[in-house]
Amino acid sequence: MLTAVVAGRDIAPGGDEAAARDRAALASRSLDGPALDRLVAGMDPAMRSLAMRHDPAVRQPDLWARPVGWGSLDITEAPTLGEASVTAEGETAEDINALRPFARLPIRPMKPFVLAATGVERARAVQCLAEAVYYEAAREPEVGQEAVAQVVLNRLRHPAYPKSVCGVVYQGSARTTGCQFTFTCDGSLRYAPQAALWKRARSVAERALSGYVDKQVGSATHYHAQYVAPYWAPTLVKMVKVGQHIFYRWTGPWGEPPAFTGRYAGGEAYLTRAVLGGIDNRTQGALLSPELQGIPAERKITLAVAGEVRTYSVFDPSVPGAERTRVQGVLMPARRQPTADEVRRINQSLEALERTMDRPAAAGLATQAAPSD
Repeated sequence: MLTAVVAGRDIAPGGDEAAARDRAALASRSLDGPALDRLVAGMDPAMRSLAMRHDPAVRQPDLWARPVGWGSLDITEAPTLGEASVTAEGETAEDINALRPFARLPIRPMKPFVLAATGVERARAVQCLAEAVYYEAAREPEVGQEAVAQVVLNRLRHPAYPKSVCGVVYQGSARTTGCQFTFTCDGSLRYAPQAALWKRARSVAERALSGYVDKQVGSATHYHAQYVAPYWAPTLVKMVKVGQHIFYRWTGPWGEPPAFTGRYAGGEAYLTRAVLGGIDNRTQGALLSPELQGIPAERKITLAVAGEVRTYSVFDPSVPGAERTRVQGVLMPARRQPTADEVRRINQSLEALERTMDRPAAAGLATQAAPSD
């Protein structure tokens, strides 16, 4: 008996009038390859799995109607999706971005950041932040520009990024590819900004450095234009779309506001070679070897144990991403022992606490022992 599956229901021939209308609607739809793929993608996963078991047709792997090229994406290098035209490429990127839903996690606002710098130092910080706002979002609405400024300040306070405004903006700009903000390495700075748009970008930067918080993007540290589909997007938490940009944060606790413990260090004019050639280890770390990332080699120590000489690796568990569990062949540095003065102060604090806790109990016993009138 032929049975059609429509919107999650089984409809058999000869049913009621509503079922007949459903059958007619199904029969009127195109069932070519793309249309059938869309129909299958809308099924409940369990239903789709059962249907595919009994499908006699030989099909390509189920890509859930993703754009051509998705199945061969490899995030170890920036992917290409074929020799498509600019228009088709833009449409493909938007299709890919639409496939991944926004996370339903709460977006928690950051604490205000007030720049602790004056004079030339402050002027340089404002200049760098205004450049990021202008060249990244000059024609965005003001809310879009404020979101970009918030990302720069979020990075400044995150342990993984430089500790000056200019350091964050120009991180990686000496690299032929991989700069954190595209305008710093694609030649955009050759073009002088338009006066009216620059004035607005500078105003946004001034407000951000004076404590303004853009709550809509929370702890976001990454973003990209909606017509771009970067390889790193699936590795982060997709938060919100503001204007033409989609914003992301780190996964796990390191993407939440309590992790943003970095302090402003100043030195806006001093961009070191490490900063100018730096990368984002969260999104680019998988692409390069530890040597090219500038990660120091692990320390090793050789010990004679019970007449046997062995070499051990030494890891610092306080470093983000470092080994935190006991592993054979790995040594952990011991915690620093407290000094005699620290031990004395701790004991005094404990004694004072014990005396405070004993007083209410003693007062209660005295009250019980007192004769009643």
